Amino acid sequence: MRKILYPGTFDPIHNGHIDIASRAAELFDELEFVVALNPEKDTLFSIRKRVKLIKESVSGKGNIKVNFFRGLVVDYASNNGYSATI
Repeated sequence: MRKILYPGTFDPIHNGHIDIASRAAELFDELEFVVALNPEKDTLFSIRKRVKLIKESVSGKGNIKVNFFRGLVVDYASNNGYSATI
């Protein structure tokens, strides 16, 4: 299975993010948005709200998942079997 990771703060998510994700999802079996949890950044929306907004934006796209993480993107990617990142 070819999986791609799309990490970012997504504060807020916008049409450009969705467009990139939609195009990449056509090339891979699975795409996962991972929302970065960084307590040192002042964000407009909470982590839960950002995840919810992304889920609403990609509903109906079966091979796109949404999650959040804390730490290094490289660790998340290698621990979860991702072959590429956006």
